[in-house]
Amino acid sequence: MSQENPKEKNKKVPFFVSLQMKYAMSYLVLFAVVLLLLNTYPVLASQDLLFASKRDSLKSQAAVMASALMELESLSADQVARVMNMLDSMGLQRILVTDPSGLILYDSLETKEELSEDDEPSEPRYRYALYQEVVLALRGSDVSCSRYSDHAFLSSAAMPIVYRGMVIGAIYILEADSVQGELLFSLQQNLRSISLVIAAVTLVVSAVFSKILTARIAALLRAIRTVGEGEYGHRLHPAGRDELAHLAEEFNQLTDRLQTTEEVRRRFVSDASHELKTPLASIRLLTDSILQNEQIDLETVREFVSDIGDEAERLTRITEHLLALTRLDSQPAGDTHPVDMAQVVRRASGRLRPVAAAAGVSVRDDLRQDCVIRCTEDDLYQISFNLIENAIKYNSAGGNVYVAVYRDGEQGLLEVSDTGIGIPEEDMPKIFNRFYRVDKARSRAAGGTGLGLSIVRDTVLRHSGWVTVRKRNPNGSIFTAGFPLFREEDAP
Repeated sequence: MSQENPKEKNKKVPFFVSLQMKYAMSYLVLFAVVLLLLNTYPVLASQDLLFASKRDSLKSQAAVMASALMELESLSADQVARVMNMLDSMGLQRILVTDPSGLILYDSLETKEELSEDDEPSEPRYRYALYQEVVLALRGSDVSCSRYSDHAFLSSAAMPIVYRGMVIGAIYILEADSVQGELLFSLQQNLRSISLVIAAVTLVVSAVFSKILTARIAALLRAIRTVGEGEYGHRLHPAGRDELAHLAEEFNQLTDRLQTTEEVRRRFVSDASHELKTPLASIRLLTDSILQNEQIDLETVREFVSDIGDEAERLTRITEHLLALTRLDSQPAGDTHPVDMAQVVRRASGRLRPVAAAAGVSVRDDLRQDCVIRCTEDDLYQISFNLIENAIKYNSAGGNVYVAVYRDGEQGLLEVSDTGIGIPEEDMPKIFNRFYRVDKARSRAAGGTGLGLSIVRDTVLRHSGWVTVRKRNPNGSIFTAGFPLFREEDAP
């Protein structure tokens, strides 16, 4: 049974604050708003339409009844009852007719008392319609209102009865429509059922989509953790063409660069260790020889000590070159300014002329003055010095070194050629690699570290330049470094 990594457990995101939960909640909130609108707007719109229809219908009916009662000069219960019996109530639940004081003259809910022959007539009852609609109608206003309650529409309307400009009474009608109310209630129920189905489907779909989306993000997160633990060969397999697929591709490219950088670093550390180990082993061997041989003569001791000094000087050169490469890798270029290439190269060439004379090599210059580049004098001096020094070291007695500075279009070129042993074609692509030597024995004999050309390449690239090497006929090599020329519009 596999056990959960404690580190993974500590980094695990709680579900309720996870991205999956947030995506799911965003879907649910969006659909909740949609469902809320679905359950409210159609119902409210239907209610408003029915209310308007009811009000118009009741006003029309009230107007018909009021116009019939206007023919009476004065309202009495009998006269009103005769007129109202002649009219069609059209399904109204209640009809009230009052006199100017609000006394009810006619009420459709009351049934006439049928008196038997032996019964005495009952005492008259006096009731007043204390409805707000009736009061407003007696003041000369047309009033109507509607409401929806208990699955039924209750609508009422009141209108004054006017005779020759005087209000002689009011009519009040009430309608209870349960048929339309049931239809509206059925609409509400159907919308709720549909909403429940949509909510269930939305819940499932949001869970599925959020899971799919966050699964790819989780895979990317796991891949980042895997690479963070040192497995630079781990890769993602992007699916689709969306932003996450592009992110996965960028991640793979990043891991490719990390893997390449790590391989270069390991190779560099291995090569540096090997290069440092060789002079250290020589120093250890020489010191052991001195200490273990009691009969050693003074001349031999001096020879061994001289060799120890040479190896220590070689260690110093390797260390200085390693520090230079470290600075090139970790620090940005310094403050650059317009530099005359001919002036700096002439200084480096002059510094190396005694070395060339000691090796039987002549240095010839062709330095033109119209090559100004944006660089630092120290970097350009280092580039020139290394290239000229290499041309002297790997030359033969009586050979020549040619140093040229000239323009080529919008570039300033530094060209250093020699008549030495040359470089095989198969080694030219690797000549700028760190610690790479064509002839290791001769390179060590000449005091080389295998880092000079690497420093040249990295320094040139820091200043947007380039460097190449090619074969010189009939023998030797030609190194060329190019830099963009300085333009006045580039000056700050």
